[in-house]
Amino acid sequence: MARDYASRWPVSPVRNTWLLAAVAVFLTAQGVWAQKVRVAEELEAYPTESVDLRCQFIDGGGLTKLTQVSWIWEPVDGQRDNIAVYHPVYGQSFPNLSFKDRVAFLHNNLENPSIRISNLRMSDAGRYTCEYATYPSGNEQGTTTLIMLAKPRNSANVVTVQAGTKSVVVARCEAADGKPAATIKWLASVGGNHSTSTTSGPDGTVTVRSEYRLVPTPADNGREVTCMVDQRTQERPWVNSVKLSVEYPPSVSIEGYDNNWYVGRSDAALLCLANANPAPTTITWTAASGPLPETVVVDGNRLEVRKVDDTVNTTFICEVKNKHGASRHQITTFVSEALEDPSSAGTVAGVVIGSLLALLLVVALIAVLLTRSRRQQRRGYPSSGDSIATGSGGSNGGDYGNKARLLFGSAGNNSSKNGTGANNNGPIYTYREGCDATGTLTEKANDYHHHHLHHTSAGNPPTAHDILLSGEIDEAERRKFEMDDSMEEEDERYDRFGGVGGGGNMLPPAYHVHRGHSGEEMYLDDDMESQRDGSVISRTAIYV
Repeated sequence: MARDYASRWPVSPVRNTWLLAAVAVFLTAQGVWAQKVRVAEELEAYPTESVDLRCQFIDGGGLTKLTQVSWIWEPVDGQRDNIAVYHPVYGQSFPNLSFKDRVAFLHNNLENPSIRISNLRMSDAGRYTCEYATYPSGNEQGTTTLIMLAKPRNSANVVTVQAGTKSVVVARCEAADGKPAATIKWLASVGGNHSTSTTSGPDGTVTVRSEYRLVPTPADNGREVTCMVDQRTQERPWVNSVKLSVEYPPSVSIEGYDNNWYVGRSDAALLCLANANPAPTTITWTAASGPLPETVVVDGNRLEVRKVDDTVNTTFICEVKNKHGASRHQITTFVSEALEDPSSAGTVAGVVIGSLLALLLVVALIAVLLTRSRRQQRRGYPSSGDSIATGSGGSNGGDYGNKARLLFGSAGNNSSKNGTGANNNGPIYTYREGCDATGTLTEKANDYHHHHLHHTSAGNPPTAHDILLSGEIDEAERRKFEMDDSMEEEDERYDRFGGVGGGGNMLPPAYHVHRGHSGEEMYLDDDMESQRDGSVISRTAIYV
């Protein structure tokens, strides 16, 4: 600006000096106009607390004369009320009755006319202006905005409803008398929605309400929903959970029947279980066949049968009621004949198992004995109780068995027809095993024509042919003793594959044909068996 003023005036020493003085006065005046009242722009306070409103006049050049200072309250735009005045001569004044006894100057001077407002109210919020009356510049002022804060009173509660098909309010959450207004959120695992409303109070506070809605079902009863309130005055969000209360009529079921009611049982019972809200008021047991049997005792939801008999072979009905309705359930019980004492089941099982084991042992023993008996019979041993000298029963003085007579007849009588004695011209006896218990002996003529032996009289001496035949038999017996071990092994193989229990179709070993004099066939090799006494017998050969 100095440049602008200089450009308008002619440049001369005298005028230049005057110009400089004018600019100085102008700048001084601008400095006075630039003087300000120092105050805080904004303050926050809570009801019942106190607040200090600071004010200080800044005089840069010391040329301003302060006359008076006033504090003006503006609760709303267009409304100005003096609440405190200080005059260095007339002193302090508090013209507004709303602040009487609640406002005071902190310092008793014009340079620092700060005030304190005690016992704050929500209605004290507004703009507070510190205004100076000065000379020569007039009034100077500074404004502080006082914001009254209020912590909301938070609450959450559940609304009891009845199960139905329409959406209803099941929970509410409220943040009352807060400033500024709070925000409310819901956290829930049930399907629903919420709505929020606000209401302003006369003192500037705001009440926020939120309602949670859903279509209630019995399954929603007891589930939790959570209300969360967030507001400026709270250090952290306020959180509260509530459990829904949904009322519904009873649903009934009967438990305890195990399909094992038998005559004489004493621990049979039924339980009537009801799911209802509120709790059932009455539980009633009845029977479809008429009055309850005499053996039945009812205690609340429990029906106990003291002793099961045919009278409880019926249908039992349980009916449950509450204020929203009634429901029933029924079950049919079947009574069977008396069962054995279950405690003896282990004993019975033990007896059965023991009997089976004993039977298996007997069968195994019989099988072993039969195997040994058949093996002994094949080898020519007498069966148990039989002697070698007898054919049937252990009598020492009885007749010889067929095999004994064939083998050992010559030992007791030199005139025996069969054997290896000197006389080989007797009648021929053939032993056929398996024909009966002791075998069958068949006598044939002792001739040798056409493969038969000729029979000679007892007094005739043996012929040369007879002597040769006797030598061949002796040679066959010698070879049979040498083959005894191999025959034992063959018998064992026969027992394994075709014997008792083998189930096979194994054929007996073939007999090799030995041809004697005159080309006759004699089976002397593979059918021979050695005996314990050293003798040899044949199952099919002819002894002479």
